[in-house]
Amino acid sequence: MKNLDSTGLKRLHRQWRRQTESDVAILLDSVQTPFNVGTILRTAAAYRSSHIWFSGATPLPSHPKVARTALGTDRYLTWSFCEEIEDAITQIKDSGFSLLGIELSEEAIPIFQVSIKEKTCLVFGHEDRGLSSQALEACDSVAFIPQLGRVGSLNVATAAGIALYETHRRIWNP
Repeated sequence: MKNLDSTGLKRLHRQWRRQTESDVAILLDSVQTPFNVGTILRTAAAYRSSHIWFSGATPLPSHPKVARTALGTDRYLTWSFCEEIEDAITQIKDSGFSLLGIELSEEAIPIFQVSIKEKTCLVFGHEDRGLSSQALEACDSVAFIPQLGRVGSLNVATAAGIALYETHRRIWNP
């Protein structure tokens, strides 16, 4: 067994793109750390997110630290900025997406048990405070990522990577 060369990688990824019919978007609700935003952008590009909404204090792709971490992958993404979270939520709902908040909150269910809609927008919040009350109220469902260790929460970029993967895994294996 050997590592794939660039041609092998292209073939592998093309095969998965062809068998994946999903429409997964992202809303960043005042995710403030540029390196987290850049990591989320890179992961969103890898999972072909259809759109990203930036809201509140979230730095945009043009921010130097976001750009350094995203490594140019923002060119594969479409995005919008809404200063107010309510405006982003309205745009998302008008686009036909259901909102799935990723948050440690009351009544949140494990992510592997949540119902994934045909058009899903994953919502991630501030690194310390989580989702704003407006975003949390607007979510159609809220999920958490079960953890086994003594650490109480994950970095938001790590949580986004897990949530994007799990959302697609559920689409691949309904």
